Amino acid sequence: MELILAVDTATAYASVALWRPYQVLAEQTWLSRGNHTVELMPTIVEMMAREGVQPKELTGLAVTKGPGSFTGMRIGISLVKGMALALGLPVAAIPTLEVIAHGQSCRFLPLRAVLQAGRGRLCWADFRWERGAWRQVGGLQLGRLPELVAGIERRTLFAGELGEQEVAYIQESLGPAAVIASPAEGLRRAAYLAEIAYRRLKRKQAEELTFSPTYLMPGAEPVE
Repeated sequence: MELILAVDTATAYASVALWRPYQVLAEQTWLSRGNHTVELMPTIVEMMAREGVQPKELTGLAVTKGPGSFTGMRIGISLVKGMALALGLPVAAIPTLEVIAHGQSCRFLPLRAVLQAGRGRLCWADFRWERGAWRQVGGLQLGRLPELVAGIERRTLFAGELGEQEVAYIQESLGPAAVIASPAEGLRRAAYLAEIAYRRLKRKQAEELTFSPTYLMPGAEPVE
């Protein structure tokens, strides 16, 4: 049976999961605050030991590939690449905002998925529910709160890394046109990442291990 280890360290939040079809064996999501280096591997080791899973039992690996913080993504991607090489496993590298979208059950509204990008900036992308999945519409965007709400003309679901001030600004700016996912709904969970990865790996859409993270630079296109 398929058994996937999923790792997400794209932002200050980190999440890892052991997943197989129809069952989340274990999952842990926490606010790491830049401690990914010292927290990630012990969390994985403890999780696998608790579930009695040996590395040789894994059939695939999943990781978020960005956008996100330079250091956070490098840590997660480096660990997953190292495990893939050592164990001969395929890797599915999933866009970070797609993981947020996957967790949304309100599928009749357009979705704007959001990440914190540092220095008061936000990163976002728009999604629509089509043919049984969330599909990204348009490219990645980087800006501040005024840009985040610009151009919204119909009721839209906002989900992701939104604090109290961001939520208040969105609601004040858009009124009833803004629907805000709860913090739990907006959280990136590694189990969601694993579900997306499983579909990719079943279609033989594994990444070459030379893949790079996706970064957003102000005034520029996404950079890998």
